[in-house]
Amino acid sequence: MKVAAKKVKTMDKTKPIKEAIKKKKPSKVPDMVKKVVKPKKNSSVATKDDKKQPKKKTAKAKKSHQQELKGLKELDPEFYNFLKTNDKELLNFNVFDSDDDEEDEAETEKHVVAEDDSDEETEKYHKPSDDLAVASDESDFEDEEDATAGGVQKITLNMLRQWELQLNKTNVSIDTVRQVIQAFNSALASISADNEGEQANAGAYKVVGAAAFNGVIQLCVLHLQPAIIRVLGVKPNSSLPLHKHKKWVKVRGCLRYYLGDLIRLVEQVSSSNILNVLLKHLHQMAGMVAPFTALGKSILKRLIVLWATGDETVRVLAFLCILKITRKQQGTMLNHVLKAMYLAYVRNSKFVSPNTLPGINFMRRSLVEMFALDLNVTYQHAFLYIRQLAIHLRNAVILKKKDSFQAVYNWQYVNSLRLWTDLLGATANKPQLQPLIYPLVTITTGVVRLIPTAQYFPLRFHCLQALITLSKETHTYIPVLPFIVEVLRSNTFNRKHTTVSMKPLQFTCILRLNKGQLAENGFRDEVVEQVCGLLLEYLAHESAGLAFSDLVVPVIMAIKAYLKDCRNANYARKLKQLLDKIQESSRFIEQHRGKSNINLELKDTQGVLAWEQQIRNKRTPLDIYYASWLKTHETKKRRQAAQSDDINADYDVPKLKRPAAKTGVPKRNEQGELELFPSDSEDDDDVDMPLDENDDSQEEEEIEEPQPKKSKRKQEQKQQQQQEAPTEPADDYDEAGAAVDIVKDLDLNDW
Repeated sequence: MKVAAKKVKTMDKTKPIKEAIKKKKPSKVPDMVKKVVKPKKNSSVATKDDKKQPKKKTAKAKKSHQQELKGLKELDPEFYNFLKTNDKELLNFNVFDSDDDEEDEAETEKHVVAEDDSDEETEKYHKPSDDLAVASDESDFEDEEDATAGGVQKITLNMLRQWELQLNKTNVSIDTVRQVIQAFNSALASISADNEGEQANAGAYKVVGAAAFNGVIQLCVLHLQPAIIRVLGVKPNSSLPLHKHKKWVKVRGCLRYYLGDLIRLVEQVSSSNILNVLLKHLHQMAGMVAPFTALGKSILKRLIVLWATGDETVRVLAFLCILKITRKQQGTMLNHVLKAMYLAYVRNSKFVSPNTLPGINFMRRSLVEMFALDLNVTYQHAFLYIRQLAIHLRNAVILKKKDSFQAVYNWQYVNSLRLWTDLLGATANKPQLQPLIYPLVTITTGVVRLIPTAQYFPLRFHCLQALITLSKETHTYIPVLPFIVEVLRSNTFNRKHTTVSMKPLQFTCILRLNKGQLAENGFRDEVVEQVCGLLLEYLAHESAGLAFSDLVVPVIMAIKAYLKDCRNANYARKLKQLLDKIQESSRFIEQHRGKSNINLELKDTQGVLAWEQQIRNKRTPLDIYYASWLKTHETKKRRQAAQSDDINADYDVPKLKRPAAKTGVPKRNEQGELELFPSDSEDDDDVDMPLDENDDSQEEEEIEEPQPKKSKRKQEQKQQQQQEAPTEPADDYDEAGAAVDIVKDLDLNDW
C-alpha cells in the first residue's frame, strides 16, 4: 500500500510532464528535432558548409540530451524508472536521431539545387515515423489507468470461479481468503464517492463493470463465512469463541478490514432486498465481531438506525444482528446498546398513525427483550429513565404551564410508559425490577389526574390499559376501577351530541380530541366501548379473587346510577349486560366462600392463593363472557385495521347472490319460447351497487320497487347482445388466500 501511495504521489508530481509527453514531446525535445530534421528555408543552393553543419548540431544534441537524462536519473530516479517502463522511445532518442541524420545527409547530397514551392510547404511539417502506433481516446485512457494503477490486476469471471472452487475446498488457503477480501475492498472502492482516496487502498485488484462487482459481492456473501470457519478449524459443537482459536491471528487483520467494508456497503445500499441479503450475511459473521470493540460499536450504531427506521423485514434482521452481536460481548456492549436503542425508540415514536403503529410496537417488544438480557444492568437504565418521567410530571404539576403540560401529554411520554410496563410485566418472575412497580404506577396515575377532562379521554384510556396489563402480568392489585367509572359521570360525556359522525371514531392513534369531535355521537360510542372493554378486562382477571364481591360494589352502584339517566338504548343494553355478568360472578364467589370448609384467614397467603386457583380453574361467569367478547372484539379490530370484510372468511360466512326482482314479464329465448327457469346471471348487470348485509330495509325497498315493462323486441335484442358479448370469469374469493404468504425470498442467483 505504501509503494502504491508513493507511485501516486510521483505520478501527481509528474502529471504536467506526462501530459506534455502524451500530446507531443517536451519543450526541449521538439527544438532538437527541428534543428536536426529541418533544412534552412531561405537557402536555394546547399553549400559544403551547409552539408557539414547538421552533423555538428546532431552530435551536440546527442551529448546534451544524454547529459540531461543522466541528470534526471540522479535527481529523480523514480521518474526515470517510470519513463523507462512506460516511455522507452524518449530514452532511446539518440537511436532515432542517428537514423534521421543519415537520411538527412542522403537528402542533402542528392538535392543540391533549390526545390519547388510545393516541396518547401511539405518540409515545413514534421513527419512521424511509420513505427508509431495509431492512438485513440480509449487507448490513451487505458494507458493512463494502467500507469496510475501500477500493475493492478483486473478481476474477471474466471478468477471468481477459481476463487469459488478454492473456497469450497476442505483445506482452504488463507491466501485465498485474503485475496477475496482484497477483491471485496476493491469492489467497494470502485463505487465509493472518494475515488482518488480509495484507489490508493484498493489493493492489487481492479473491479470493472457490474458483472464483476456483483460476482465479488455474491462470492463473499455465499462462500466467505464457511471458508473462514474451515480455516479456523471450528468443530460443529464447539462452544469456544472464534477469536480464541489458534489460527485466529492469521485472519484477524483481513477480517477487520472486511467487516468495516461490509458495514460501509450496508450504509450505501438503498434497496431493501439487497439489504436483507447483506444483513443475513452480517448475522452469520456476528461471532467474528466480538474481538473488535471499536468496529463493533460502529456496526451496532448503523444496525440500530436500520432497526428504528427500516422496512419490516430489515427491522427484524437488524434486531437479530444486534441481539447476536450484543450477546457475544455482553459485558462491554450492553450498556451502549440499551442506551442507543432506547433513545432511538423514543425518537421514532413521536408520531403514531396506523402506518407507524406496527413499527413502534415491534420496537417496544424487541427492546423489552434486549432489556431482559441482564436485569442488573437494566435496573440502572430503568431507574434513570423512569425518574426522568417523574421529573417531567412534577414540573407539569407545579408549573401548570402549556409547555410543561405538553412535555407529559405526548406520544413519546405515553410510549415510554408502555415500554416500562411491558418490561416489568415480562420480568415479573424475577425480583430485580419489582421495586420499580410502585413508582411507575404512581407516575401513570398522576398522568391520568393531571388534566381530567373529556378532551384527554383517549390518553386516559391508554394509561389505564397499561396499568391493567401491568396488574395482570405482575399479579399486583392496582386501583384502576375509580378512573374508569369516573368517565360515566363526566358532563361532556352525558351531554347530547349535536353532530353525527360519518365514520366511527377510534382512540387507537389519538391522545387528544378537539371540540368538533367532542360534539359527535362517535365520541360517545367509542367512550362506551372503551369503558365496557376496560371494566370487563380488569374484572375478569379479578373475578377469581377472594374479595371480588366486595371489590365490585362501587362499580355496580356507579353503573346503576348511569343507567337511570341513560336514554340511549344501545348504551343501556351494553352496560346492563355487563352489570348482569358482574353480579352473577359476585354471587358465584359468595357461594363458594360459604361452601368452603376451610376457615380462610388473611394471614394464610398460601391458602388464599390455592383457593383462588381452584376458582380460576372452574372459571367464573364473567371470565367465560370475557373470552367470548375478546374473540369478537379482536375480530372487529382486525376488520377496522384492514378496512375490508375479508375477515368473514374466518367464520365461513357464505356469500349470497340476491336474485333480481320479478317483473311479471315472461322471458323468452332466441326461438321465442318461454324460459321457465331463467338464470340469475343475465340480470346481474341491472344491479351494480352491493347491498349492506345488515340493512334489511334497503333490500325490501328494492324488492317492492316496480320495474317498467319492456317490449318483447327490446328484450330479444338485449338477450342477443348478452350472448354475443364475451363472458368474463367471475372473481372467486379465495378463502385461503389471506393465509398464503405471497412474499418470496430473494434469489441470490439474480444479483
